[in-house]
Amino acid sequence: MTDKIALTPKTHTTPPAKFSHGVRKGNILQVAGQVGFLPAEEGRPPTPAGPTLREQTLQTLANVKAILEEGGATWDDVMMIRVYLTEVDHFPEMNDLYNTYFEEQGLTQPPAARTTVYVGLPPGLLIEIDALAVLG
Repeated sequence: MTDKIALTPKTHTTPPAKFSHGVRKGNILQVAGQVGFLPAEEGRPPTPAGPTLREQTLQTLANVKAILEEGGATWDDVMMIRVYLTEVDHFPEMNDLYNTYFEEQGLTQPPAARTTVYVGLPPGLLIEIDALAVLG
């Protein structure tokens, strides 16, 4: 049987409860919902990358990528991305940021994706993204 491996990159804080930022089991890697917090610094609480959707989206994607890399995956291994926004009006801007980001990453075969509005994020946070990757 394949071991389940919890993933917490050095850029991330230790989760505040019994969960992992990502988990790999065999060739499956699930990235838990990530938000736009800046890389962790000792003694500093989690801090959003900035107040704008652009700042938070780019940092959130960087946080997802860090977990993928920690588990031995790349964006090309991602099969599904789920995006949660707090405002309906953010859809067009997020789509533009998403398209530009993945063009810059050289992704030729985009993963399946779902975007929805979710109002349960902590105050000040505008976006959350999770991903499912299959390696090999």
